[in-house]
Amino acid sequence: MRFEDTTADVWLPIPADEIEGLPAPGGSGLNYRFWDGGPDFPADPARCVFYVVPYMKGSEIAVRPLAGMTSLRVVQTLSAGIDHVTPGIGSLRPGVALCNAKGVHEASTAELTLALILASLRGIPGFVRGQDAEEWRAGFYPALADKSVLIVGYGSIGAAIEDRLAPFECARVARVARSARATERGPVHALTDLPTLLPEADVVVLSTPLTPATTHLADAGFLGRMKDGALLVNVARGPVVDTNALLKEVESGRITAALDVTDPEPLPAGHPLWHAPGVLISPHVGGSTSAFMPRAKRLVAGQLRRFAAGGELANVLLTTG
Repeated sequence: MRFEDTTADVWLPIPADEIEGLPAPGGSGLNYRFWDGGPDFPADPARCVFYVVPYMKGSEIAVRPLAGMTSLRVVQTLSAGIDHVTPGIGSLRPGVALCNAKGVHEASTAELTLALILASLRGIPGFVRGQDAEEWRAGFYPALADKSVLIVGYGSIGAAIEDRLAPFECARVARVARSARATERGPVHALTDLPTLLPEADVVVLSTPLTPATTHLADAGFLGRMKDGALLVNVARGPVVDTNALLKEVESGRITAALDVTDPEPLPAGHPLWHAPGVLISPHVGGSTSAFMPRAKRLVAGQLRRFAAGGELANVLLTTG
């Protein structure tokens, strides 16, 4: 596959000279343009054939150039989710591949998931407040050992979470995905099995992508089926949880929650979630770690090498028709 230099641009949110292993500019027929979501485009969008979406800049910025990208062939996100670019898919020409960043965020997101579970169960936020107030808050706190964990959204991130749960001597790890399947670790249940699985779980982890089917998946009915004292952990997307329904449950003290994502997001000052009892909030930092940039660069370089050689791309979630 070769392109004319005047027509084949690649838009990158990372300067090309900082990414090892890219196809050589010019010789590959690809020109690299740096754009990280600024007000001015780096070149005519109509010349872009491969668009790497700026990371964590929001949907408005992600989709802004898409309507003008009339030569586009690939949209590559640097996130596991693609919900921030799906609003612009309808403007794309047929045959555009949409690829996500599978392999980039699993380790970091799984680490944070375990951190949120352990911090919530062992009372770490209270200890921090106690240290600020110079109070010695001794006592007995729940352990992760012997707990039953339910992972809702058993893709690559869900599997990475289970990898990290393995040393903690959980009583059981149950898995749920869109459809049932078998794995080496055991069965993955379908979403339709949630009503029977939720009452058995001490910890419910949400790691599902945001789709029409998962929007408000954790609604009043879902939360109401969780056992008394259970912990809800959301490392998926904020709208997977019905915020009003969650507030009713945590304000009653029946369940607790640890949220890396919220709806709305960013959570505005004065929102009741900030001070809801039993709620731990982190500011959507599941993938924002030192592990991100090296892995993101390797993904982008590998994808562009495949693209320039006419090979099969990785992580293709859909192709426009």
